[in-house]
Amino acid sequence: MAAGASLGEAEAGGGAGTALAVFGVRIAAAGCAFVAQVLMARLMGSEEYGIFATIWVWTTLLGHASTWGLSQAACRFLPTYRAQGAAGPERGFLAFGALFSLAAAACLAGLGAALLWFVPGLVPGDYAGPLLVAALVLPLFALQDFCEGVARGRNWTLLAVAPPYLLRQGLIMALMLAAVGFGAPAEAAIAVACTLAATALSLALQAAILMRRLWEERSSVRPLYPYRDWLRAALPMALIDLAGSGFNFVDVLVLGFLLPPAEVGAYFAATRLVQFVVFVQYAASSVTAQRFAEAQARGDRAGLETLVRRWSRLTLLATVTTGLAVVAAGPLLLGLFGPDFRAALPLLALLVAGHGLAAACGPAEDLLTMLGAERACAAVTVGLLVAAILLTLALVPLLGLAGAALAAGLVTAGRGVVLAVLAYRRLGLLTPAFAR
Repeated sequence: MAAGASLGEAEAGGGAGTALAVFGVRIAAAGCAFVAQVLMARLMGSEEYGIFATIWVWTTLLGHASTWGLSQAACRFLPTYRAQGAAGPERGFLAFGALFSLAAAACLAGLGAALLWFVPGLVPGDYAGPLLVAALVLPLFALQDFCEGVARGRNWTLLAVAPPYLLRQGLIMALMLAAVGFGAPAEAAIAVACTLAATALSLALQAAILMRRLWEERSSVRPLYPYRDWLRAALPMALIDLAGSGFNFVDVLVLGFLLPPAEVGAYFAATRLVQFVVFVQYAASSVTAQRFAEAQARGDRAGLETLVRRWSRLTLLATVTTGLAVVAAGPLLLGLFGPDFRAALPLLALLVAGHGLAAACGPAEDLLTMLGAERACAAVTVGLLVAAILLTLALVPLLGLAGAALAAGLVTAGRGVVLAVLAYRRLGLLTPAFAR
């Protein structure tokens, strides 16, 4: 027991530096994204900015969904195959996942573009042009999402996060400034075109580095393709990931149907600041999810419990600290978008509170997906997403933007509680930060 605990503590301690580096990258990326969003809001105005925000949310959701969970499954299968010395399935998974993600996203993008082309009145006129450009972004976004999962599964964490979250965001900002500087109109379609170019460039760099590293470790073992096993585990993960992304965006999507774009833009600005808090959990997950799977493959229960306990507390501390800092700086940061955006400060506080309560419940989702309880986790997550939509629809007519923030905060916290209970019942692991 002592040996297992020591191993877990070593893993936790060794991963802390990586998590800090990942958090630093994501904070830098959030800074780039924030500056980019401020510039776009200033350049385009609230109407065009609201259109761009809505389209970007849909692109992100559909891009993640297009991998069908294979990006998340990479964090489970790749560490397991390496622990077992199974080079054949590992090679097969890499090839199958990349081709499947690219093909699925291309089919989805083609279907959407065809609908827009042959049914002109399907969406408002201001959205049609930017959406057609976004259809080109989708396959690239999905492939980059899979590359991120592969890099995480191999513990190349900085390679996983730096290109999509730092380089891509910086390029979006630089390209938008250059486009407007050369006389292009400051419209949503131009912003989406800049996003297309930035995604292509950052993906090219990430894929080149990833392929070089994998090529250096190549073996002569014939690839194996147990794709049924992969998809059987990946599809519930896809539901979890899509629903999890939905928790971050469902309020914006519902508001897009209920309120004018200008009001949606103000709420979206508040959600951009909340990303600083969300990145804490992402940094922890980037380091620990694959380690949970590896500890399970080794049969190291004591080390697994130590990892869970240590990272639950570290993540809560970092989340609370970051959340308080974001709320304190809220008036200044929101004001950068424009004077009217400062009114979103109470919304920001509600959203941050929900994520703080969820962080107190620990890494239950990662444990459930990495340790074989992904189907139960998917069922609970999808159910709670439906509840979030219904609650948002009920509260927005009564409370306006505050209703959307309250619904998002309540469901985010509730999700943390329910998944923690599920992790204890299915896996026998206590995930809350203060559990003994």
